[in-house]
Amino acid sequence: MVFKRRERRSLWRGIREFLYPKGGWLRAFEYVKLRLRRLPDPPERIARGIWAGVFTAFTPFYGVHFIISAFLAFAIRGNILAALLATFFGNPLTYVPIGVVSLQTGYFILGIRPGNDFDRSLGRQFSDAFGDLWHNFIALFTDDVVRWGNLLRFWDDVFFPYLVGGIIPGAICASVCYYLSVPVIRAYQNRRRGRLRTKLAEIKQKAMSKKLKDQGGA
Repeated sequence: MVFKRRERRSLWRGIREFLYPKGGWLRAFEYVKLRLRRLPDPPERIARGIWAGVFTAFTPFYGVHFIISAFLAFAIRGNILAALLATFFGNPLTYVPIGVVSLQTGYFILGIRPGNDFDRSLGRQFSDAFGDLWHNFIALFTDDVVRWGNLLRFWDDVFFPYLVGGIIPGAICASVCYYLSVPVIRAYQNRRRGRLRTKLAEIKQKAMSKKLKDQGGA
C-alpha cells in the first residue's frame, strides 16, 4: 500500500506521539496554522469553522470532537476542514485547564457541589465510569448484574456540569479566535494573491520577451 508505514508503530510510541507529537507541539501548531491559512474559502467562512472547532474542544464528548465540529460547522456555514483542524485547540496541554474551567463554571451555573468523594482525580472518575460501561456490556452476555453507580456519579459530578459549564468559556474562546483569525487570514490571502499576480506577470513578461526575440531572429 502507498500510505502504509514502513515501520509498524508500537502502542507506547503511539501514546507518546499523541501526548508529544514528533517535532513538538510548536511544530504541530505551526502546521495547523499553515493549513488554515491556505484554505481557499473566504476568511469569514474559515473563521466560522475555527469557531466550531474551538467551541467543540470545550465539550466533554471526547472521541467524537471531529464529528461534532463538522456538524456544527455545517450548521453555521463554516469551513468543515477548518473546524476539524481547530479541534486541536483541545490537546494534552489544554485538556486540564479546559476541564477545570468548564467544571467550575458548570458548578456555579447549576448551583451545585460535587459529591463528597469527588476528591478523587478526574482520571479516576473517567476510569470508574468506563469500568461500569464495560461491565454492563459484558453483562449483556453473562448472568452478571448491571451496575450504574459510577456512571450516575460521573454524570452528576463531571459530565453534566462539564457540558453546561463549557458553553460560556467555549463560546468566549471561540469568538476570540474568530475575530483574531479573520484579519490574519484575509491579510495572508491578499498577500498570497499579490505574490501569484506578480509571478503571473513575470511569466507573461518572459513569454512576451521570448516571442519578440523569436520574431526578431526570424
